[in-house]
Amino acid sequence: MKLKQLIFLPFALLLCITACQNHDYSPKPKAYFRIEFPKKEYKSFIAPVPFGFEYPVYASIEQDKSRDAQKDWYNLHFKQFNGYLHLTYYDVSGKNEYNEMVEDARKLAFKHTIKASAIDQKLINYPDHKVYGIYYAIEGNTASSVQFFLTDSVKHYFRGALYFNERPQYDSIAPVINFIKKDIDKLISTFRWKN
Repeated sequence: MKLKQLIFLPFALLLCITACQNHDYSPKPKAYFRIEFPKKEYKSFIAPVPFGFEYPVYASIEQDKSRDAQKDWYNLHFKQFNGYLHLTYYDVSGKNEYNEMVEDARKLAFKHTIKASAIDQKLINYPDHKVYGIYYAIEGNTASSVQFFLTDSVKHYFRGALYFNERPQYDSIAPVINFIKKDIDKLISTFRWKN
């Protein structure tokens, strides 16, 4: 029995010496990453398209290159936040087509009802610039948190939808969504038809 104790004693002593060193290890509480938001600054979107607006300098605007993309479709890419605002434009040829587009925008927004905790609608009305539409704020773990459409009610129709290239977890991306919503509000308030 004494031999076992003699063998065990050096190992116990070594364990005590290494355990008593001053390493300041403490478990960190679970939390989200700190997000650094850039300063709000805007520039004008200038392109040979029938509309214009202001967008943030920390975002890049790119022609949509997806398979079904049309000529005046763009993506406003928020690279820092791994998200983008998908922007589509259509010429409206008649009242029936206009009504279908408005109904499609409503259906696309309310398609998120299954996972949404709330969908708020807000009318957009800038009669001096002939800009009208509806803004959909979608809360919850949905693929898109903001959708809107703008129109002059005659020949132009413009739609936007915010997406992130992440699995939707509203609690973790809520600060980013709130930050980008201000940029979307600026885009809408500065939106103008060129003809």
